[in-house]
Amino acid sequence: MPATHAASAATSNLRIKSLEPLVPPSRLCALVPLADAALETVVAGRQAVEAVLAGDDPRLMAVVGPCSIHDPDAARDYAARLHALAGRVSDRLLVIMRVYFEKPRTTVGWKGLINDPHLDDSFDVATGLRLARTLLIEIARMGLPTATEFLEPITPQYIADTIVLGAIGARTTESPTHRQMASGLSMPVGFKNSTDGSLQAAIDAMLAAKASHNFLGIDNDGGTCVVSTTGNPWGMLMLRGGRSGSNYSPDVMAEARHRLEAAGLPVRIVVDCSHANSGKDPTRQSIVWRDVLEQRRAGDRSIVGMMLESNIHPGSQPVQADRSKLAYGVSVTDACIGWEETEQLLLEARDRLA
Repeated sequence: MPATHAASAATSNLRIKSLEPLVPPSRLCALVPLADAALETVVAGRQAVEAVLAGDDPRLMAVVGPCSIHDPDAARDYAARLHALAGRVSDRLLVIMRVYFEKPRTTVGWKGLINDPHLDDSFDVATGLRLARTLLIEIARMGLPTATEFLEPITPQYIADTIVLGAIGARTTESPTHRQMASGLSMPVGFKNSTDGSLQAAIDAMLAAKASHNFLGIDNDGGTCVVSTTGNPWGMLMLRGGRSGSNYSPDVMAEARHRLEAAGLPVRIVVDCSHANSGKDPTRQSIVWRDVLEQRRAGDRSIVGMMLESNIHPGSQPVQADRSKLAYGVSVTDACIGWEETEQLLLEARDRLA
């Protein structure tokens, strides 16, 4: 071994257990192509979201779905139900399915379907990426647009062409890497306030993502490259509460509007009815939903959307590698409301917004 290689081996990758190459994005996209019907859903969905954000479409966005996807079959079942319901409320609500595959953890835990699709710490990321892309395309072929949180900066190259609405989470809103990534994403992106409840971190992220950037990334063939972006003008503020409690009251809304205007940003606010806004109690999501809905009815047009964590059945359950022991349609991360309550809340919103 040449001396330079020996020296490098003595100082590099000392805590790396293995390095496993992945199929390049272009190869996976060729293996699981975006069918024409799915493409139409994505293009039309992005245009519809942009029209809502611009104020040209008076509907309210409703981003609804499981906290995380762990069972593609249950996700398809949920998507079919939501697609049928979306048609019933489409005159007042733009319904988008929440399809989250990557879970940021405060400490440790299951990191989502892409990272660990078998729920057994085998970390079969290649299978996870293929499952995620396949599911997103199947849902889009139904005619239902999807939203997801982008956590790993490489992931968008594999699935972003299928997504209508992106999100940057509370733990990564302050990350320069994620702000730069968002500046190059092809869909509108929401930025959640930080876990301490701060609005400023998300507003700063919106400003950063609106600008052009140059950063390291990968191209469609999986090669390392310098990514140059034009900036993303379709940012929005997502309020999810913080350690001090909820942040969806009219006073907080007024403060958020003031800060967005002071920053020279469009006033676009989405309220997450889960997380700290509901005290992580799914039975309280309906309280947040109805409160914010009344603020919108009272004339607050800065509220452009709301989010619900919803699954086929309510509650949550621990992650288990033995899938036969998992209850069907129940979240393995944050507890969700069930389908019946979801349907009730969306139909109620349609009637109240009429």
